[in-house]
Amino acid sequence: MIIKGFSLSAVAAGIKYQDRLDLGLVYSSTPAVAAGVFTTNQVKAAPVLLSIDRLKQGRCQALLVNSGNANACTGKEGMEAALHTSRLVAEALAIPEDMVLVSSTGVIGLPLNVAAFEKNMDSLVVNLSEDHFAQVAEAIMTTDTVPKTVARTLAVGGREVKFLGMAKGSGMIMPHMATMLAFILTDAQISFPELSSALKAAVETTFNRITVDGDTSTNDMVLVLANGAADNPWIEDDQHPDYALFRDCLEEICKELALKIVEDGEGATKLITIRVCGAKEDHAAEKMARTVANSSLVKTAFFGEDANWGRILGAMGRSGIRFNPDRVDIAFGDVVIVKNGVAQGCEAEKKATQVLKKNQFTVCIDLQDGTGCEEVYTCDLSIDYVKINADYRS
Repeated sequence: MIIKGFSLSAVAAGIKYQDRLDLGLVYSSTPAVAAGVFTTNQVKAAPVLLSIDRLKQGRCQALLVNSGNANACTGKEGMEAALHTSRLVAEALAIPEDMVLVSSTGVIGLPLNVAAFEKNMDSLVVNLSEDHFAQVAEAIMTTDTVPKTVARTLAVGGREVKFLGMAKGSGMIMPHMATMLAFILTDAQISFPELSSALKAAVETTFNRITVDGDTSTNDMVLVLANGAADNPWIEDDQHPDYALFRDCLEEICKELALKIVEDGEGATKLITIRVCGAKEDHAAEKMARTVANSSLVKTAFFGEDANWGRILGAMGRSGIRFNPDRVDIAFGDVVIVKNGVAQGCEAEKKATQVLKKNQFTVCIDLQDGTGCEEVYTCDLSIDYVKINADYRS
């Protein structure tokens, strides 16, 4: 799929590795309405700080993104590098500098190789094409094993509206908002307040519900650019008949990208949904589900395909949410392994172990204490995760 008005390109600039796509450019032929959500980490990379500031105008025409170097914790020089690289884009495309957003991912604390940007900017601009979306999706990868993309079409006001989304993320993943990069392009006509509101709502129930290792990055951002080329009737308020349709489609895209990130978690072999229901309130269910999802003991049991429900109950007990252990039900898939706080025997545990052998499954926890219900998406913790992160910088 291509989206009219957007062109993209990617090159192997040698920012960290040789002969690997690592520098990408997204360009809109006209200024696009733009909204973003950024990492909540107190330590924010220079490109994040710059893009937050520039997005205050709600418009963007170009996005420059690199992998291999996060340009984080690099001080004044890091901000100067972010500004310089954005200036290179602005000059090459003959657009205002404040219409250029920048994004980086990779190793923290190393100076950005600005010379690589200078050397490759002409090629980056010359190679802009409507059908180079996949190249940019590849260029933003770090420890990812596969590119992560999603495409959707939607009928809005009698017009076909298109969406293309890409994401990267495999480790250092627990958005809040963090942690990964995601860029979504659409040709919809929608005003900034509605686009921003739809994005924040979508992120809250998707990217903010995933965890690989419980760590929040310094560089995370989700951006949506809407260039209006579909010429649908403007979506200008949240009561517009097509606003909910747009918002729901955006949420579907974000969820699919978010699950792709968890599924491709560093060293992961399983995608797991932790569902907590029967809590007094939704936020309590979410907090408990996140505690279970982040438990190293629980995650290693998943990797070992060990139906060790005691680890789950232990994580629940330290979540800070009050509950009655004697009323708890726990099921792996459709196999109830704990009923009213009591183990259901060896046969149930054998069946639960078979569920754990699947690539994807759900752990259902019922507190039987209210109507609150939330899901968090996680993965197992394997030996390969340790290996990948033990020598990430080397």
